[in-house]
Amino acid sequence: MIDVRLQLSVRDARRRFDLDLAFATDAPFVALYGPSGAGKSLTLQALAGLLPVRAGHVRLNGRTLLDTAAGINLPPEQRGVGYLFQHYALFPHLSARDNIAFGLRSPWGRLSPADAARVDALIDNFGLRAMAHSKPAHLSGGQQQRVALARALACQPQVLLLDEPFAALHTTLRRQLRSELRALREQLGIPALLVSHDPEDVLALADEVLVLDGGGLQHRLLATDPDLRRALDHAL
Repeated sequence: MIDVRLQLSVRDARRRFDLDLAFATDAPFVALYGPSGAGKSLTLQALAGLLPVRAGHVRLNGRTLLDTAAGINLPPEQRGVGYLFQHYALFPHLSARDNIAFGLRSPWGRLSPADAARVDALIDNFGLRAMAHSKPAHLSGGQQQRVALARALACQPQVLLLDEPFAALHTTLRRQLRSELRALREQLGIPALLVSHDPEDVLALADEVLVLDGGGLQHRLLATDPDLRRALDHAL
């Protein structure tokens, strides 16, 4: 069960954006869907502890990650969240293997034997053995995505956050990786939240759809809704 209530504001020199959002769901795969600027990525960042929240809470399977009223605000590394950023955010100076292992290393840069074995298993599971020592600039878009996803899973998260994971990929590769991602989530048995404004992503992956616009929740839709595609098209 994911239980979220978020109130926050972000601003720059020209504008201010307010997010005021609440939802609770036990769906295995949830899509946050809507136009650009709806607040989808901000929601993921707040869930991960990367943005200050003015008021609200985040609870995951009964565990409180954030409760402003109670003074609880776990730092990102204690939240048990795996985050796949839109542009993958791989470290360009590190190899694929070192990128995957980054969050597991001690302050002295070492990996425990158990963590090293986990990294090697992820490399094999994602078909990255041949390019494990290659840097991101020498990897294809699909390979970079697999490295970023393996890194997100290395710390054994309790929830997986996916911010436009297919945006940089061509159509054929998108279809292949959607299938792989759904199978992976089912294998891991952890909930996933996907940010997208592509209806094909939603139709292929989501069990429940939260339609956002203007920083708030506008509609909730289920994958079983016979008018889902029409509703998605209308939401943009």
